[in-house]
Amino acid sequence: MSPSRSRNQTELDEQEYGPSRTQQRREALAVLALAGQLVELPATRLAKLDLPEDVRREIETTRRITSHGARKRQMAFLAKVMRRFGEEDFAAVRAELGENREKQRQDTAAMHRLEAIRDRLVDGDDAALAELIAEHPQLDRQHLRSLVRQARLERETPNKPPRAFREIFQLLKELAAGDSDAS
Repeated sequence: MSPSRSRNQTELDEQEYGPSRTQQRREALAVLALAGQLVELPATRLAKLDLPEDVRREIETTRRITSHGARKRQMAFLAKVMRRFGEEDFAAVRAELGENREKQRQDTAAMHRLEAIRDRLVDGDDAALAELIAEHPQLDRQHLRSLVRQARLERETPNKPPRAFREIFQLLKELAAGDSDAS
């Protein structure tokens, strides 16, 4: 905005001429990014989304193309087809993809917490064992301690598969699932 133009004049220009070219480009790139996400979705997840039929058809066409240049052109065409529809037609799709991303982040964080507890147990952290037993009094302590001992042996023995290490993780996962069901 030039210093000689007032904010009111700029707002009048936007109302009169529509969005700026920069804004139009941002919106087009956002639609292209959404198209990329839709093409990468598994077919089962894509089937659950409420999409217009011609958009579905173009997504399927894009998936069949393997050549980089042709795929890029097809993605641009898919975005063009998607821009023919209003923003409200894809609001539910954007919300679904956004919610799933947040859920995936939460699931990943929960897995990392379980892995950290398992690592503390195998490293011999008695406080972690005491916390786990305090949180879950129904836990079979003897079995858990046996698994921890086996996991330590597996770690020290080369070429031995980490079976007990995985079992500890599965046990912790079951305990966490029981906690979430009780909540």
